[in-house]
Amino acid sequence: MPDQPSDGDLTQPDNDESRLTPLRALMEKLETLRTSRGMSFEELGKKVGYDRSDLRKLERGIKFLSPYIVGRLDAFYGTGDQLSVLHRLAKAEPVRNKYKAYVNLERSALSLHQYATAPMPGLLQTEAYARALLRTAPSWGERQSEETVAERLGRQERLTGESPAHYRAILDEFCLTRRLGSPEEWRDQVAHLVDMARLPNVTLQVLPFASGMHDLTGGNLTLVSQPDGESAAYQESSHTASLITEPKSVAELRLSYDALRDAALPPGESVAYLQRAMEASTTCTPPDRT
Repeated sequence: MPDQPSDGDLTQPDNDESRLTPLRALMEKLETLRTSRGMSFEELGKKVGYDRSDLRKLERGIKFLSPYIVGRLDAFYGTGDQLSVLHRLAKAEPVRNKYKAYVNLERSALSLHQYATAPMPGLLQTEAYARALLRTAPSWGERQSEETVAERLGRQERLTGESPAHYRAILDEFCLTRRLGSPEEWRDQVAHLVDMARLPNVTLQVLPFASGMHDLTGGNLTLVSQPDGESAAYQESSHTASLITEPKSVAELRLSYDALRDAALPPGESVAYLQRAMEASTTCTPPDRT
């Protein structure tokens, strides 16, 4: 279960940021060992005979490496088996670590491209929407839900704060038919989408049912691009998560996403669709583009 639940996750949260998890301990230890020697990732890679990009991903908590490579790092730093033990313990918390790694990528992202079937992407949720979604989890208490609502709203500064990320979201029409129980809160949610679409760094598109089947049917996807050119993909459902960093796999998901972008309503038509939905407090059938 993740440190902070994913946008649709309903597993029990752990919101104590001060808690030293094995993953965080591994990341901090690796950074301390490398920087105390004044080494770049390129220099470290030459010393241990391994790719600098993967060593960077290990230190940032994005990717686990083979026990052999971590053992080589232990040998180089003279740390016995400390890194190997932390690495093994961190791998035992897969869903939590994948979400935590994704949030770290989100914070530093140059661009974020999302596709959502349901629920609404966390970066676009209103407070009422987030609270209503999180309260559907049978094992959650009031404190956990409220802490997670605050965390989710805080993440949205990545789109509205200083140096915001370039953001595109493709919202499946199903995402816009799964409404809140309160018509007023649902109108507020759709109005929020319209407001976000007006930001210069945000593009929203609606994928109508008429577009038919596609390669990403049934899941949510986020493509993350970093300022250094590295990319990753994050796929999730309510109780599972997958963080993908292998370049070929990321590139294939990018192609699937691009196909959806071409099939979706253009941004202007999408905003008009949202405005009609807001005014009627219900979804309208988008124009048939065939």
